[in-house]
Amino acid sequence: MSASANLETPHEGPRLWLVGTPIGNMEDLPPRAARILSEVSVIACEDTRTTRRLLDLAGLTPPRLIACHDHNEQSSAAGIVKLLEQGESVALVSDAGMPAISDPGYRVVRAVIEAGFEVSAVPGPSSVLTALAVSGLPTDRFTFLGFAPRKSGKRQRWLEPFKADPATLIIMESAQRLAETLGDAAVVLGERQGAVAFELTKAFERVHRGTLSELAARYSEPPLGEAVIVIAGAVVVREKVNKYTPDGGKKKG
Repeated sequence: MSASANLETPHEGPRLWLVGTPIGNMEDLPPRAARILSEVSVIACEDTRTTRRLLDLAGLTPPRLIACHDHNEQSSAAGIVKLLEQGESVALVSDAGMPAISDPGYRVVRAVIEAGFEVSAVPGPSSVLTALAVSGLPTDRFTFLGFAPRKSGKRQRWLEPFKADPATLIIMESAQRLAETLGDAAVVLGERQGAVAFELTKAFERVHRGTLSELAARYSEPPLGEAVIVIAGAVVVREKVNKYTPDGGKKKG
């Protein structure tokens, strides 16, 4: 492939850019993300203070920053559509990782698409995929469940539909509820293998692996930070039919 084939095709007209940002290590901000953040007229941020620090560390001159978080996403989506109608291009970022993945952004994307404007993404770091990749568990099929409910009863009911799911499960959780969530997972899903990832891409990154009960005991004293839990999927047991029986294994009616 020639070098020219890797050059980005110019994008014409206003559009929404979904820009992934580092989940801990500033070196993970790719050049293309830095360029887009410096070229757009407006950046919609989960927290403007966090984004301003990111831009300062990257040596970028902040454009206009507006807030787009869980509590104002609906109204912010309407405001972003209005900016696009005025010919502006807008970047949407979360505090860390890919926007719209367990972070604000879905409603904005829907509103922009319904208004007839283009949406493009600058792929970036994701704690979900990073935790899955380093977990040592199967990666060919996985189900991302987002944040677990806060109370044990709701959490167990929330996990119930996945008892027979062969896909690897990924859950976001705070350190304070980590042991309880792991314990509930062991009760509902059985004694499966799991991994817990903390501080991914940071200096004190750590990943602990073991059975769900072992991990729950390990975190009886809550650590600092936010965790990503990865749980092995259900083992699928296929019933074998003896093809050598006189009737080929079929029951006669």
